[in-house]
Amino acid sequence: MEHINATDNDNDNRELVQSNEEIDRILSISLAPRNISTGSPNIQPQPQPALQRYCWVCFATEEDEDSAGHEWIKPCNCKGTLKWVHQNCLQRWVDEKQKGNSFKRVQCQQCQTEYIIVLPNMGVLADLLEGIDNVIRRSSPFIAAGIFVGSFYWTAVTYGAITILQVVGHEEGLRILEDTDHIFLMVALPAIPVCLVLGRMIRWEEAILRYLQNRQRKNFRMLGLILPIPEDSENNSQQDNNQISRNISDTLSTTRVLCGALLLPSISSIVGRVLFSSVKNNLHRTLLGGLAFVTFKGMLKIYFKQKQFSRKKQRKIVDYTDENIQRFGNSRSIHEP
Repeated sequence: MEHINATDNDNDNRELVQSNEEIDRILSISLAPRNISTGSPNIQPQPQPALQRYCWVCFATEEDEDSAGHEWIKPCNCKGTLKWVHQNCLQRWVDEKQKGNSFKRVQCQQCQTEYIIVLPNMGVLADLLEGIDNVIRRSSPFIAAGIFVGSFYWTAVTYGAITILQVVGHEEGLRILEDTDHIFLMVALPAIPVCLVLGRMIRWEEAILRYLQNRQRKNFRMLGLILPIPEDSENNSQQDNNQISRNISDTLSTTRVLCGALLLPSISSIVGRVLFSSVKNNLHRTLLGGLAFVTFKGMLKIYFKQKQFSRKKQRKIVDYTDENIQRFGNSRSIHEP
């Protein structure tokens, strides 16, 4: 009986030990930190390897032989591989952006962060020379503009004085220039070429031509002998006629306007002496010569523009046939035989 009781006690002890081990295992699992979303025990992540440095200027990595001995910097707020760059590579890139101006601000082309560029002190004398150089560099455009404006102004003054001498005569012109207030002359003389150029830009001939084209058939039938209009012109819309008029209109040529305006006083003086030699007053003779020249030139231009308008209205494109090729040739724009 005693042997049986001892055996039962040993079995009870082993069961108790196993129960305690099971309880400890359950408690260790329950007390371990868990992932909130999955409820499973949180497993510590393995450390990720550091990103490899990559220069975005020369595209070299720190493992390349060319990168050996180069200083790596992070000059901006870029993340990842773009945040690294070689000091020397970035220096060359900054030089290209500054274009000789060491004080020009340079920003990162990705994150737009302004680079912190530190310049060492060169000394008092060098800083003074650099300040003088910057002042000269910044003021040079204004000085050049002033020289250009001054040259243009005195050229206009000289032209105005020569025009007065040419229009009213040498002796009378000198007397006018001497007796007139100098301040008034400084304003009036350069205004002469300006007014001539502005007057030359007025296209009064085209305005008269458009008026005659719109009124000719109704009110000015006799002008049809001088300014013929195609028969189908009345059937076309006003918009089509205006479009054709704009197509044949001359584009404003700066050189042509300038030359025509500045040569007008000389031409007026010559025409006045030829056609109105009986007029003794130089000013009146020149004015009459200029009026005659401008009027005659305008009439010729109106006639020429009207002929261009008529040709444009009668233009047609024919079929591409052998007969038309032999008749008109291979020219793009030809006159009908």
